[in-house]
Amino acid sequence: MNTKTTSIDANEPWMRELHADTGYLLYRLGLRSGQLFNSCLQESGLRLRHYAVLRYLATCDGALQRELSARLGYDPSAIVGLVDDLEKAGFAERRPSPDDRRSRIVVLTEAGRAFLRDTDEAGLKVTNELLEPLDAGERETLHALLLRIAQDGLN
Repeated sequence: MNTKTTSIDANEPWMRELHADTGYLLYRLGLRSGQLFNSCLQESGLRLRHYAVLRYLATCDGALQRELSARLGYDPSAIVGLVDDLEKAGFAERRPSPDDRRSRIVVLTEAGRAFLRDTDEAGLKVTNELLEPLDAGERETLHALLLRIAQDGLN
């Protein structure tokens, strides 16, 4: 069996064409960011998707699972599993909705808030690693541009 690995030469014409596609670059950077962040979360047993749910819950007094699905862009069935995992970890809980007792809202617990505080440094480390080639001004510009795209394209 041949175990030789091949390196990718960025000067290859097909790579130049692929890297000319901004959407592809965003996709690859998103994958890399997710891999790095998941590595930081590995000890907790959680993944970036769990973290995103917790971060969203930190911005509100609770959310219906269908709201989490819509806001985060996750399939509703995935939200059920993520919330189950977060409940098992003690980071979130389901409570009766004050507006409709038949519905349940997902609420961040104090343990969930503490987990977010503890992972802030890891998140900054990942971001700094990804953006290392950029100076502070370029980072601000990139963030502003991505925020504008996200506000227009992800709502």
